[in-house]
Amino acid sequence: MSDLPPMRSVKRWLVTTNHKDVGILYLATSLFFLIFGGVLALLFRAHLWQSGGLMLGGEPLLTNDQYYQSVTGHGLIMVFWFLSPIASGFANYFVPLQIGAKDLAFPRLNALSYWFYLFSGILFVISFFQGGSFSGGWTMYAPLNVPMYTSVMEATAGLFVISFFQGGSFSGGWTMYAPLNVPMYTSVMEATAGGNAAILGVVLFCFSVTIGTVNFLTTMHRSRAEGMGMWNLPMFSWSWLLTAWMMLFAFAALLAAVMLQSIDRLFLTQYFATNEGSSLLWAHIFWFFGHPEVYIVYFPALGVLFETFQTFTGRRLVGRKWVMIAMVLVAVQSFLVWMHHMFLSTINLPIKTLFMATTIGISLPFDLMVFAMIYTMIKGRIRFTTPFLFSLGALLLFILGGITGVFLGAVVLDYEFRGTYWVVAHFHYVMVSGVTALIGGLYYWWPKITGKMYSERLGKLSFAVYFFGFNLLYFPMFLTWETPRRIFHYNESAQLYHQLATVGAFVLGLGFLLVFVTLAKSFISGPDAPDNPWTHSRTAEWAIPSPPPLENWPDRPSYASGTLEFVDDTPTATDGGIAQGATATATASHEEEHADHASIWPFGIGVATFTFFLGLSGLTPYVYDFVQSNIHSGDFVTLAEAPPKSVVYPALTGLGIVLLGITLFQFGREQFEAPEMEVAERWPFGGINNEKLGVWFFLASDVVVFGAAIGAFVFMRLNMGWSNWELASITEAGLFNTYVLLTSSFAVVIAHVMAERGNKKGLLGALTTTVLLGFVFMGVKAFEYTSKFADGHYWFSGLEYSIYFVTTGLHALHVILGLLIALFMIFRVVTVDAYLEDHMPVEYFGLYWHFVDIVWVFLFPLFYLM
Repeated sequence: MSDLPPMRSVKRWLVTTNHKDVGILYLATSLFFLIFGGVLALLFRAHLWQSGGLMLGGEPLLTNDQYYQSVTGHGLIMVFWFLSPIASGFANYFVPLQIGAKDLAFPRLNALSYWFYLFSGILFVISFFQGGSFSGGWTMYAPLNVPMYTSVMEATAGLFVISFFQGGSFSGGWTMYAPLNVPMYTSVMEATAGGNAAILGVVLFCFSVTIGTVNFLTTMHRSRAEGMGMWNLPMFSWSWLLTAWMMLFAFAALLAAVMLQSIDRLFLTQYFATNEGSSLLWAHIFWFFGHPEVYIVYFPALGVLFETFQTFTGRRLVGRKWVMIAMVLVAVQSFLVWMHHMFLSTINLPIKTLFMATTIGISLPFDLMVFAMIYTMIKGRIRFTTPFLFSLGALLLFILGGITGVFLGAVVLDYEFRGTYWVVAHFHYVMVSGVTALIGGLYYWWPKITGKMYSERLGKLSFAVYFFGFNLLYFPMFLTWETPRRIFHYNESAQLYHQLATVGAFVLGLGFLLVFVTLAKSFISGPDAPDNPWTHSRTAEWAIPSPPPLENWPDRPSYASGTLEFVDDTPTATDGGIAQGATATATASHEEEHADHASIWPFGIGVATFTFFLGLSGLTPYVYDFVQSNIHSGDFVTLAEAPPKSVVYPALTGLGIVLLGITLFQFGREQFEAPEMEVAERWPFGGINNEKLGVWFFLASDVVVFGAAIGAFVFMRLNMGWSNWELASITEAGLFNTYVLLTSSFAVVIAHVMAERGNKKGLLGALTTTVLLGFVFMGVKAFEYTSKFADGHYWFSGLEYSIYFVTTGLHALHVILGLLIALFMIFRVVTVDAYLEDHMPVEYFGLYWHFVDIVWVFLFPLFYLM
């Protein structure tokens, strides 16, 4: 399948891989989650109308648990399913246009990223109807996010959305602090459905982000139009490039955290359920993600601000290169300030002081960016259009949010403000100022996406209502800052401020409604938009029709002359048989490289993964039975009683595995053309192709995942005392497996050499040897595991065994994935003589296999020699 159905066809949106279609899907889906999260906010703000909760007819508007579910759900939805995805929608649609590409480097992976995002969100929404969602706060601090310390309703089975229908979703807050995020410390019920579903939903969302990030980084480094250097990138594309780099590492840390947490919940291990530093471990891993996430959310909004300020002042951004450098500094520093979220923990004062300095330091580059925008306005000629009003409003809100955030960067003041409405107000002045800029971006690019103009009068009215409602909602929170966050009991002297905030919430909701009305009216009956409705727009998307054609460009875009030009690369026939023959060859080559735009298999993989995760979420009761029948004196006590079982979940798990096998196999077999640009700027990765660079980016992300797992081992062992670590390892087995994996790497090298030489038998022999050695490795691991089981040592027997089984099991999972890839490659060699003319896929597989072997080189001394 390669041709796209018409846009009015439902099939079009199920099979499309075109970046503009995927961008529209992201935008539409994220706006749905904005509405859903906003309704939850209106619910709990109405409940806060009076201290202790609003009473209607003698009954509270919300029960205690419903209130906490609303607060938690609002935070999780807005942070994960609205803020980042709406920016991703803009990036999908406009980054390829701005850099002169026809699509992203891996169109099918781009579609897969969207389907993973959608299905993770669907699971979350449905979870509210499964007996109650997670209610422990969006930060999910440990130990309130695990079964022994939260409500009975919480522990059911679903993924994120469906989990609410399974007795309740995860309720430990979106930060999921340990040990509140694993079954030992929450209710008996939570160990099975809703809570597990929520965590697995976040896992699925992280998969989506990782795939999308690898795709964008590869595209932006290797598919820029001729003459477009890194310093020449449009400001939105530059902001998204840095966002993608931050996401590559930050979401890998979050993925590691939620994977460990989901294993705790599903299999009753003990990462986040001990007194050996579990809470601090969760905080370190989570906030290593959590603070970069602030800039991951805000950088695309900054990109929109820079674009609109340039367009509607008629002037190039003042200090443009310094602004770009400042953004790089912020992106790097964002990973060096996470502990300012932990000032109230037991970390010693010198380290807290160091992180206070880095926190103050990261504000300085933002000062430069703010002044750059102010000076751009001063030196330009402002046109107060709807997009510019939203952008200007965003700048004003961000300034106030930034100033109030500096207070929290000081250790002493943070002791006073932490956990109060001051943090709530500061956080929303920063994050929702980003939303304000992105709404401005929606107005700015609406004519390009739809080909329709909107009413400026309605647009300006929507801004006025929105801006007034925002400040009426959040500014009173600064005045009543002593109110503890996340609870609905507050001092009655603060009631007026809370009532003002509640009114503001509904006014802000009206502002969003007016935005939707304005755009809907435009889409239905608005006048046709010109190709470029803005006089001083500077980026390439405005040089083509509105909406853009499927292939983006009629000819190849080029900046070689210093300005945008379109170069016709089509060969022309000249007199003489040789020239005409050359033309025919070139034309045929051009036809062979026609890009495909449709594939059903990304959608199929999304459905299969959804099914598998949904089934997986309900397996805890079966694990519980095994634990109860094999528990020994001195083992860690898990749950007090068995959670309810349902045969539906094992069936769904099995069905999901089968569907994953089928869809991934068909995805691999499908002939899908996504040719690289023949002429493009590729610094600094000119020497390698798209696929190889994508593998390197993926492995860089995987380094963080394994780094977090290994770091957790070191952290927990140091906390319990390095010499107190009691783990009976079979050193000979570990040493033997080290030799096996190193030999298998040598076999992969031989396979690559045989592929280069076109030697089919040699390639098959080397790949088969690799597979056999991989099975030997797994056999030895199975022997080790069964030996420990025979001695009465299981993954739930103690912290040491939890960490051993999980860390080596994570590595074994990578080995299994590698074996499946190798078996598929053998199938391809046997059936279609694959890799003999194009040997590069063998090299890509080798990179992955060598990485897995290197990880084992670290695990062997840690678990077998120390």
